[in-house]
Amino acid sequence: MALRGVWQLKKLVVSFSDWGGSSRGIRAFMESHLPAFKEANPQLEVDTEMIRGQHPHLKAFYKNHNDRVVCVKNMDPEEILLHATRLRNALGRKVIKLRTRHVTKHPSVQGTWTTALKY
Repeated sequence: MALRGVWQLKKLVVSFSDWGGSSRGIRAFMESHLPAFKEANPQLEVDTEMIRGQHPHLKAFYKNHNDRVVCVKNMDPEEILLHATRLRNALGRKVIKLRTRHVTKHPSVQGTWTTALKY
């Protein structure tokens, strides 16, 4: 996703094994979908690395120096393309847990309003 017109994903690393059975889907993805994905995203640097004896994964590096790793073990090429597209569209921010259900700039001093008042 672009933040102020600048794509946030800087580099995508596709790690796979040429021998393992769990990498069957990512090897098919690299033959069928990866060249078109590279053409459609010229702003993105896509690298492939072969790691034997490990499950395949996609590793995304963002401009805010965060990274995300998605395991794509035993997935179809279409599912892997979906994960790669989601990594491209993400901003790369860390996921934070909200303390309350509503977020506001000016929280109420008296508390949140509810319909179930007890007298």
